[in-house]
Amino acid sequence: MNPTVDALRATFGSAIGRGLESCGDTIVYVARAALLDAMTWLRDTPQQGYDYLVDVTAVEYRDRERPLEVVYFLRSLARRADLRVKVELDQRGDLSVDSVVPLWRGADWLERETYDMFGVSFRGHPDLRVKVELDPRGDLSVDSVVPLWRGADWLERETYDMFGVSFRGHPDLRRILMWETYAEGYPLRKDFPLRGRFSRAEQVRQALGANPEAHYSMEELSIAEAYDELPADMKERLRRGERGKLPDSE
Repeated sequence: MNPTVDALRATFGSAIGRGLESCGDTIVYVARAALLDAMTWLRDTPQQGYDYLVDVTAVEYRDRERPLEVVYFLRSLARRADLRVKVELDQRGDLSVDSVVPLWRGADWLERETYDMFGVSFRGHPDLRVKVELDPRGDLSVDSVVPLWRGADWLERETYDMFGVSFRGHPDLRRILMWETYAEGYPLRKDFPLRGRFSRAEQVRQALGANPEAHYSMEELSIAEAYDELPADMKERLRRGERGKLPDSE
């Protein structure tokens, strides 16, 4: 067995649980409260030097009485030694552990994936997600955050386009992926039919009848590298800030 297990037990005492060998890997169980201290010790102690966090995941057993295990796969590149650290969490209780992102920046997405797939929360994780719940039978609108983050402009437009959520105060709330006259609804909503609400022929007819000039500014067309390919008269109208007319705008 990897001698790191005995060194952990000598340093952290009863916070270190059982150690075992499985399929050539050494596994050691660490108490949740001691996780961050033990991981710091494993990384920073010269005789250990587990400087590479390979993976973070979890294991859930069919037996609901068994705890859910959060698994850390560590490697010492210099010593060519591997160690799996596990923390057991009661599935009927608090499914959270300390984040190890302060120790290994690469743990960011690994912890996010474990949260996404198993519901384990990582305290102190730097990527905080804020959610707002909206009743799908009621008012699907929230305040725009464009005044705070200018980059939210197109992100909110995409959310509006795909889900029908309106953002109050958005400076230019309109579709961004579908054309402005798209009338089938919001494609990423669960009640949206797999093949759409219209026939394929009708969808093609509407797409071919769309007028791109009516929906995009010169800046957007330039970003799409399409501006230089536009007719000269259209370029001139865009330069003056004019927009074409939508087919049904009369």
